[in-house]
Amino acid sequence: MALAAACAALATPPQFLLAHQAAGGGFAESGSAPSPALTAWAALGLVAAGVGPGAALDYLQEHEGEVTSPATRALVALAEAALGDPTFARALPAAGGQTNTVIWTILARRQAGLAVPRALVRVLLDRQATSGGWSWARGGAPDTNDTAAAVEALEAAGVRGTPVRRALAYLGTAHNADGGFGLLPHRESDAQSTAWTIQAYHAAGERPPRGSLAYLRGLRLEDGSYRYSNRYAVTPVWVTAQVLPALAGKSFPLSG
Repeated sequence: MALAAACAALATPPQFLLAHQAAGGGFAESGSAPSPALTAWAALGLVAAGVGPGAALDYLQEHEGEVTSPATRALVALAEAALGDPTFARALPAAGGQTNTVIWTILARRQAGLAVPRALVRVLLDRQATSGGWSWARGGAPDTNDTAAAVEALEAAGVRGTPVRRALAYLGTAHNADGGFGLLPHRESDAQSTAWTIQAYHAAGERPPRGSLAYLRGLRLEDGSYRYSNRYAVTPVWVTAQVLPALAGKSFPLSG
């Protein structure tokens, strides 16, 4: 028992993720079946951490036909491009759609080394709210996660200046005393919102906000996973996968 506890204490976040990879290459939460979306997140987290994700690319390629959501298709394309195959990203429609679809399409195209149509960038800029934030869908309430991802997309497309400054100002309204960030202003801090915000600052060439990295590190468990928040430990594969790029100092699209 003592040896098992010592081994668990030494587990790293990549080891935790890889322990949740199925034989076919897909990733799943404990007790669940693998899915393309979670596999894409896990692959991106592992690549950001400099760790190979095994047969994740094979799994994603084999299950492309199962992905019907445009946003998830763009996410899978981003992951496949980060794993060295830009084929799926080249097939993405260079059109509008939900805001999160626009964001992931921009990121996937840049990860694949493709140009971003200016019309797609204009769509994203037009959907910035007066608060400086973005929602996942047109007309929705802005949140930190989608705002941070939009910053990464704009920076990847070569857009800087006022839109990014306004977005970072919005993110600052969700900064809590514990150093973390909530999904919305005045919401308690959580790992994913904090990680997304850190990534946005990295993308903009800014230092991570005060206390944010310490907040994330404080959520790590002995098995290598990260809690969702100080109160909850849920969906640890998803949470850990999204924390890794922030702690590695990476933003999307991933670079060497």
